[in-house]
Amino acid sequence: MHHSRRSLLQSLSCGFGYLALQGLCGRAAQGVAAATATDLSQRVSPIAARAKRVIFLCMAGGPAQMDTFDYKPQTGKKPHPGSVTEFKQRGQSGLWVSELLPETARYADELCVINGMNADTGIHAQSFLQLHTGDRLRPRPSLGSWVSYGLGTQNQNLPGFISLNTSKTSVYSSAFLPSIYSGTPIGVNGEDMGKATIANVASSHLPPDVKRQQVDLIQSMNREHLAHRPGDAELDSVIQSMELGYRMQSEAPGLLDLGNESQATLDSYGIGREKESVGTCKRSDFGRQCLLARRFAEAGVRFIEVCHGSWDQHKNHRRDLKANCEATDQPIAALLGDLRQRGLLDDTLVVWGGEFGRPGLTPGDGKDETDHNYRGFTFWLAGGGVKRGYVHGKTDPTGTQAVDGKVHFRDLHATILHLMGLPPNDLTFWHAGRNHRLTGPEGGKVVHELFA
Repeated sequence: MHHSRRSLLQSLSCGFGYLALQGLCGRAAQGVAAATATDLSQRVSPIAARAKRVIFLCMAGGPAQMDTFDYKPQTGKKPHPGSVTEFKQRGQSGLWVSELLPETARYADELCVINGMNADTGIHAQSFLQLHTGDRLRPRPSLGSWVSYGLGTQNQNLPGFISLNTSKTSVYSSAFLPSIYSGTPIGVNGEDMGKATIANVASSHLPPDVKRQQVDLIQSMNREHLAHRPGDAELDSVIQSMELGYRMQSEAPGLLDLGNESQATLDSYGIGREKESVGTCKRSDFGRQCLLARRFAEAGVRFIEVCHGSWDQHKNHRRDLKANCEATDQPIAALLGDLRQRGLLDDTLVVWGGEFGRPGLTPGDGKDETDHNYRGFTFWLAGGGVKRGYVHGKTDPTGTQAVDGKVHFRDLHATILHLMGLPPNDLTFWHAGRNHRLTGPEGGKVVHELFA
């Protein structure tokens, strides 16, 4: 089957051609990056790496630390029974974990809990941006984009960075980094994850050999254009993205198909329980995200973000917190167990947390309301070379403020990059007349106390 140059150009409006043009138009507004490195080839870590990949379990909205991992028995003097979240010491480490997370508690000896987290603001949008990019006011490359920029991908048929159940573009934006380092979003704003796909990758409008001809034609024009614009990293990045999109057709659709997973695995993640909902979250949706994260990690994707929201509980705090814990507890435990069973946990860094935490309920007032707390909250890490069954830092007796072992977002970013074999304060990109880095002008402190 032969197609003329004209007919190939006309077919750009569908299938892969649409994907390529969409990427070009979408990135034009971001400006031109000032570097020439625009490929995803696997790179050697500049320093010794403990982790090869990251799975970030983002609990958007601010999980209440004193109802999950930060045990404060002295704050529990309530006038009516059943109003206090019970904690128990779990595993050989004796880690305190809430009754709301019984499945995660079975993996207490894998967790490295940071109870001294702190940020700069209690405003959701700003703190969420700071969590992902290091900056709370301006668009900047996300953590996943920096990891992809520094290390490339282990699988040239897949992106270096994937974002599941994406809620905001800040989660996966590469900003001024070349667009090849943007995250690939799968599922947007609560989309049914059972139907979520990578847009415009799988198509049957042309046979494979003609698709290749189509891409080759487009690329020849792009390269001719690039020859007249030497050093245009953004155009070069579009060319690389187009090649990646073509290669993804062979592997990405299969990874989204869970048909080759055993029934026991599907059950462990809670997949197949579509009719059961907890709050606003289908039980199976978050489980599907966690299983997809394991599949993408196993296939060589460097950074996978799994988003769950919203933990923004003000009124009806206990009810809504319980619902979110029920929706996420089993899938997270299944992910940790699955990674461990497959020998992936040792070099996969799992990160759990949100943009801030919440203060405790006021003793004796009988109210079921909470607000925002950015001065002291909890994250946990697992695998990837961190200590097991360990607690770092603490908040004051009321859980209001971090008072020991403080870890700011920029320190968390520095620690993650270091675990991945990237020097956090030296990983920079030249833009707008100066070098930029994830850890900002202040730089981040690597928290070596977390390392095994």
